[in-house]
Amino acid sequence: MSAPEKERTQASVGELLGDVTRDLSTLVRKEVELAKAEVREEVSQVGKAGGMFGAAGLAGFLAVLFVSYAVWWGLSNAMDQGWAALIVAVLWAAAAAGLFLNARTQMQRARAVLPRTKQTARDIPDALRGR
Repeated sequence: MSAPEKERTQASVGELLGDVTRDLSTLVRKEVELAKAEVREEVSQVGKAGGMFGAAGLAGFLAVLFVSYAVWWGLSNAMDQGWAALIVAVLWAAAAAGLFLNARTQMQRARAVLPRTKQTARDIPDALRGR
């Protein structure tokens, strides 16, 4: 029997319980660190999605503005100017739709809340049982 094995077999229950408590404390601390890292990552993704929603809102506002101008010009000016403004408004509406779809996709990715922490937390009971 080697020295570490001999020490381990001669350790008191209190020492063994202290080792288990220390190891469990380390495990919980590491889980908290992992959760913090995942939350930071999700906050970053949500921030990006929020910016995209803001851009989609601005593009939507401009679409409404140009549609309004198109209707106004169409009624009060020559038909040529109204159609030109209407084309610009349609382009802004397409940009708003594209930005909104992109933001929605980004937000759906961010909804996977703490996936690694959940998985490792599920593994703790098995680890305590020695599996």
